[in-house]
Amino acid sequence: MRVVIVTESFPPDVNGVARCALETARHLVRRGHEPLVVAPLAGVVPAAGTAGTYESPCPVVRVRSMPLPGYPQVRIALPGRRLAAALDGHCPDLVHLASPFVLGARAMAAAARRRVPTIAVYQTDLGRYARTYLGGGTATAWRRIRAVHAAADRTLAPSSAALLDLTEHGVPRLHLWPRGVDSRRFHPGRRDAVLRSSLVAGRELLVGYVGRLAPEKDVRLLAQTSRLPGVRTVVIGEGPSAAGLRTALPEARFLGRRTGDELARLYASLDVFVHTGPYETFCQTVQEAMASGVPVVAPRAGGPIDLVDHGRTGLLVTPGDGGAFRDAVRFLGGSAELRVRYGAAARRAVADRTWEAVGDQLLGHYEAVLADRTAVAA
Repeated sequence: MRVVIVTESFPPDVNGVARCALETARHLVRRGHEPLVVAPLAGVVPAAGTAGTYESPCPVVRVRSMPLPGYPQVRIALPGRRLAAALDGHCPDLVHLASPFVLGARAMAAAARRRVPTIAVYQTDLGRYARTYLGGGTATAWRRIRAVHAAADRTLAPSSAALLDLTEHGVPRLHLWPRGVDSRRFHPGRRDAVLRSSLVAGRELLVGYVGRLAPEKDVRLLAQTSRLPGVRTVVIGEGPSAAGLRTALPEARFLGRRTGDELARLYASLDVFVHTGPYETFCQTVQEAMASGVPVVAPRAGGPIDLVDHGRTGLLVTPGDGGAFRDAVRFLGGSAELRVRYGAAARRAVADRTWEAVGDQLLGHYEAVLADRTAVAA
């Protein structure tokens, strides 16, 4: 099968859309298919041998892009002929649209003109992002989302919360498709006593956040947690809110961007993982922490609702309530035995959700769409 993956983000970008697109391409190659990726031109490409470098499993066509005002790490594709040329040159059986909005919308229209079936993967809550960054525009963003996804043969949502959002906004032909996790890399065996000791610096409990440092992630809610006696909070990631968060969380240690095995050691060396953002359609970092055998505290909203079994693998708390996060961490911090039990249950819950397993589910969706097109043509 020949597939063009059109994605709004691709490595060296570090985010859920980029990672999922990369893993999808890898799985297609493993299964003997022929993918081609079309993505915005990256802003800064890491030097060879540094953190953030990667090897694409297939050809990648980069289209011109510009930085999103106020958030230069996010690139917006500009109009041009490379997308159409890529489609015509690859002659795909199917076009896979990863979090379509700008580049994906153009690809949807181009695929329709060529009568090529499309699958759209919903990954980013752009309606709420518009409210966060623009102070409004939620309705406009949803009109765009609905128009793009309604044109797809099938839309795949990563969680029950995302499925409900799309349903309520009138998006048709919906199916659930979760995200995979590298449960060999993210593993409790990566726990590093020396690393943990260097981070905790004489305190008793190591609490960590991993992800972008941006307004929608609400990392400032860790202020009360970071002031708990005996707690060391570490923040792993980068983004436009980094400077402000260093001021808001003076007790926390900021480790910047970490990837690969280094990130896996950091996850596994935590005692509690905390995710604060309420707008996650899935929340891959929660799943990676669980695979690492770490209990999770997350908001009772969005993707974490599917991932965290409250009272068994972690705790779900009221979104936006810093005191609720603090109290949940304090509760887990009071019992090492409880943390071990929650962490072991978390690992069991996600260990089989590999990228290979969800990749095969995706191929099932591809085959269903192609079969439906064949039936209509007949």
